[in-house]
Amino acid sequence: MSSTIGRALRPVLLSCILLSATGAVQAQDRPNPDKVARGAYLVGILGCGDCHTAGAMAGRPDTARLLGGSDVGWQVPGLGTFVGPNLTPDRDTGLGAWTDAEIVKALRTGVRPDGRQLAPVMPYMGYSRMTDADAGAIIAYLRSLTPVSGAVPGPFGPTEKPTLPYFALTMPGK
Repeated sequence: MSSTIGRALRPVLLSCILLSATGAVQAQDRPNPDKVARGAYLVGILGCGDCHTAGAMAGRPDTARLLGGSDVGWQVPGLGTFVGPNLTPDRDTGLGAWTDAEIVKALRTGVRPDGRQLAPVMPYMGYSRMTDADAGAIIAYLRSLTPVSGAVPGPFGPTEKPTLPYFALTMPGK
């Protein structure tokens, strides 16, 4: 290697060694691009962005805040009003602090890490038999997203007034 190239690459090599030594970048930590692509496909066909992306309910999804939480809620009679939360890897307002197992549990059973049951407007019952491979692909995709900082309001109990627009589900009379 010529000395000019060697000098030019030295800072790059040093930072790679330092990042590897600190654990910041490990080969096994890099997402498999095929797995991420499969996850993106699944998230797309499952319609996750419809309820978890601001503007999506109005037909104008904010792609800069993809899956960063909705700006419209769903009111379920007797249960309250629920807003699709942030699914990005933001540690404070998204799924960044959740383990893979916690995400799979929420997908399949509707139970969050804090024990709260997700509203039935989240179709976890339909995802209950999702394969481990598909759940892993969804997680890989969600973890590959740019973190979006932004908590959504709610949930609102059945007697609380929502602070954002919402769709109200109504049940037919008897």
